[in-house]
Amino acid sequence: MIPPAAAPAFLAANGWAGAAILPLAGDASFRRYFRIVDGRRAAVLMDAPPPHEDPRPFLRVAAHLAALGFAPPRILATDLDHGLVLIEDFGDARMRETVDADAAAERPVYARAIDLLVDLHDHPPAPGLRRYDMAEYQREAGLFTEWYAPALDLAVDEAGYRAAWDEALAPIADAGTVTTLRDYHAENIMLPDDGRLGLLDFQDALAGHPAYDLVSLLQDARRDVPVAIEAEMLARYRAARGLDEGAYALLGAQRNAKILGIFVRLWRRDGKPGYRRFCPRVWRYLERDLAHPALAAVASWFDANVPAAARAAAWEEFAA
Repeated sequence: MIPPAAAPAFLAANGWAGAAILPLAGDASFRRYFRIVDGRRAAVLMDAPPPHEDPRPFLRVAAHLAALGFAPPRILATDLDHGLVLIEDFGDARMRETVDADAAAERPVYARAIDLLVDLHDHPPAPGLRRYDMAEYQREAGLFTEWYAPALDLAVDEAGYRAAWDEALAPIADAGTVTTLRDYHAENIMLPDDGRLGLLDFQDALAGHPAYDLVSLLQDARRDVPVAIEAEMLARYRAARGLDEGAYALLGAQRNAKILGIFVRLWRRDGKPGYRRFCPRVWRYLERDLAHPALAAVASWFDANVPAAARAAAWEEFAA
């Protein structure tokens, strides 16, 4: 977490000369974040180094969300040549730690997060967003056969896998009706003192199905969401906008298969073995999703290609 070489000059040019640059966080991409402190004021520096990262999608989606009255971080300064973006600091109160520390807060905070999705889904997708189409669904689901299967020495039927997903996802493949943030979960929602829900990590947004961000939130790869909370929050969303239960299971299975592939890739390719600890939880979600009738073809493929020993049991020694 060494600050980028261009950071001091960038900060000085934008009124933050001499400010302290403190490590804040990295994530599963090449992006890194630093807290910038100058006396009593603070901001966050996003380091999105080219050519690996491009902050412009983040800026476009942030502008759209802000225009609708939501709370992405305010953009304070940019240097796109060096991939630097200075943004509002929401503080340290993150949804994940808040609900983990206070069981009484879990239900009301999740309710607020659901209500935000209800409001967001009342608007058309952000202009210019790429559609979450079958090609994208298949590319993502394919991370399972590309990375997960080889890591466990599984010889799998890749053509059958694609065919099963084509069959299962066909009913929803063209439903690009809302802005899908794609990583809407407890570690990307901040709780600043002013009562807003601060939104982070939405640079990969697509025009997709309303159920996708429900899955992101309620089948959270990084924390256990109680089944009762999941059911209550789905009922809350259903009462406001309706809910396609089959689509929720389909997108849950697709996202969780993708995440298993990503977490194994982070371990094998990127040297980040800590992500293995989440795999048992993701498998529990995936097994539940596969039980839905809408997933019959995909469930049959998993039954034929992925034995029980290569599922959650393979990762229990690393479990969080």
